[in-house]
Amino acid sequence: MIQLLNAFQWHDLINPQFYIEYGGLWLLLFVIFAETGLFAGFFLPGDSLLFVAGIYSRDLASQVIPSTNEYVDLIFLWIIIALAGVLGNLVGYWFGRKSGPYLYERKDTFFFKKKYLMRATDFYNQYGGWAVVAARFVPIIRTFAPIVAGVVKMDKKKFIYFNIIGCVAWVFAMLFAGHFLYKWVLNKFHIDLKQHLEMIVILIVVVSTVPIIYKFFFAKDKPNSEKSI
Repeated sequence: MIQLLNAFQWHDLINPQFYIEYGGLWLLLFVIFAETGLFAGFFLPGDSLLFVAGIYSRDLASQVIPSTNEYVDLIFLWIIIALAGVLGNLVGYWFGRKSGPYLYERKDTFFFKKKYLMRATDFYNQYGGWAVVAARFVPIIRTFAPIVAGVVKMDKKKFIYFNIIGCVAWVFAMLFAGHFLYKWVLNKFHIDLKQHLEMIVILIVVVSTVPIIYKFFFAKDKPNSEKSI
């Protein structure tokens, strides 16, 4: 913990390699949980963190299990990281049910922006229950989608169903992509992606966030649809 605090710089909050090198598996799990369980998690590097975790899968898994099989490592990480995401979504859902309309009247703070909540509401109204699944792949939206599902009192069993599907699919896609792309590039081109993580993270952030940032800040506001859940 002392090493983590001594090494910390504010820009490290969006640097996935920092979490893995200084916090390891347990900090990674907390970040995945917080990204959807806490309002403050909207800026955390979910996609890129999982991708980099796939590259460091052996190092992360070895903190808990003494395996030397890459598939055992990946499956182990897949299960526990997906579980952290499921629990985070459940906390967000519970908070939304308890808070209700109050959130739509709350003033903006550093950690809470009402416009993000409104965009997540539009996203949810457009896609219904599947928004919980789709939101997992959309930065910022994935923080607020479970909260919105709770606010509109989506059936709990239905929410849990979509929650599990979304978390399992998201973690699998990012974790396995990072692991096997790293191996392929290393074997094919003899390039160690661990030496170029900054470029990879920038690419992932750009690809995943530019569309949603454009929608948030430049798209014209539209009234919420009245699609039922």
